Amino acid sequence: MSDLSIDGRLSADDAGEGTPVVLLHGLTATRRYVVMGSTALQRSGHRVIAYDARAHGHSDPGAPYTYERLADDLLAVLDDREIGRAVLAGASMGAHTLAQFARTHPERVAGLAIITPAFDPDSNQENRFDRWDRLAHGLRTGGVEGFVAAYDLSTVPENWRETIDRVLHQRLSAHDHPDALADALEQVPRSRPFERWEDLAVIDAPAIVIASRDEADPEHPLATGQRYAEAIPGAELATEAPGKSPLAWQGGQLSRVIAETAGRL
Repeated sequence: MSDLSIDGRLSADDAGEGTPVVLLHGLTATRRYVVMGSTALQRSGHRVIAYDARAHGHSDPGAPYTYERLADDLLAVLDDREIGRAVLAGASMGAHTLAQFARTHPERVAGLAIITPAFDPDSNQENRFDRWDRLAHGLRTGGVEGFVAAYDLSTVPENWRETIDRVLHQRLSAHDHPDALADALEQVPRSRPFERWEDLAVIDAPAIVIASRDEADPEHPLATGQRYAEAIPGAELATEAPGKSPLAWQGGQLSRVIAETAGRL
């Protein structure tokens, strides 16, 4: 473990040698939940830096929780580790952070793996933040069980329900600052990493978008992943076969996809 002091402490791991890869997790997750604890990247000749975002895991709180602030943290991580350019792999909130970062700091991006993105700049549903607010309230008032109750597992396909329940309990139990995480649950979804799909056209790096099929992961629509792949010049799209476990949930296979992106440099 090699923590970072960046406007507060970010808990981090820095292991391996070779092409640097930085992993960014999703909202309510921790650094473990990008490649699910797999060490395949390190074993295949990569230096892997993974850190808990502010208010997540063992990292300190630090509002406001916006994509601009999260991208600033990523820049500070690269500077702290003296990394000029890196392959960046981010899931959900981490994917959106990369969309912000790659447009504002293209010189620091060697390649991108955008995993299960969900942000859609065209979405204007009036109630689009209600669920996030319910989850934040559930976490504040009932802890992990309150969050899981607000998540409402009855909306999950039955064959995935047990897996999602187990993962939610594991993920939500891993945070040192649940009240700050609740703040992030309210603020991050209201932040916008870009304004129009056309904004992604300026990204100039090898990129792959890893999208999940809707049956298992409806919170990260396949159609949204497809839009990212269409909007980023030269980007490829990868997903699992119909009926199979999402590629994004399989750490070893996901690591191979990230390594292939690094190999295109």
